[in-house]
Amino acid sequence: MTIIGQVEGHLVLPPQNKTTKYEHLIPQLVAAEQNKKIEGVLVILNTVGGDVEAGLAIAEMIASLSKPTVTLVLGGGHSIGVPIAVASNVSIIAETATMTIHPIRLNGLVIGVPQTFEYLDKMQERVIRFVINHSRISEEKFKELMFKTGELTRDIGTTVVGTDAVRYGLIDSLGGIGDALRELNRLIEERRKAQPGAMVQ
Repeated sequence: MTIIGQVEGHLVLPPQNKTTKYEHLIPQLVAAEQNKKIEGVLVILNTVGGDVEAGLAIAEMIASLSKPTVTLVLGGGHSIGVPIAVASNVSIIAETATMTIHPIRLNGLVIGVPQTFEYLDKMQERVIRFVINHSRISEEKFKELMFKTGELTRDIGTTVVGTDAVRYGLIDSLGGIGDALRELNRLIEERRKAQPGAMVQ
């Protein structure tokens, strides 16, 4: 399963934008969970992020699958791509790939009412909780990266390269497609041994 370009959720982006529509991915994940012939799911990410609720929905779906899951970040796993990247049983990142960690924001809009701010604050807390619950990064370190000033032009946050993502405990290991497939096959084999009756005939 690939998540490439912008995660499209409640807003329809222009046709020239490369997008991954979450309403297409959710049924695919449900089908993968129900299909006895599918023994594991590999998610390949090269995303700039996108819709926060849609991204969290995808991440929650991946995390709740009963079958083995591996995510591989190639190129980038930015913004809401971070929770998706850590949602699997094993997460891998290419050495040259990057992940941008930043606070939730509404581009080009002025927050005019307290309720909007509270909504963004609660949404941000959901993202933080999900990431620290599905990776080895500490809450303090993740918040430090999220609110760091000076890293991004006219913004706050941090761009983390593959090696640092592993060092911080955000991602499990460095690697590529071969490593991701080996990990997935290992997890599938472990699951077969634990549930011999569930093996595909």
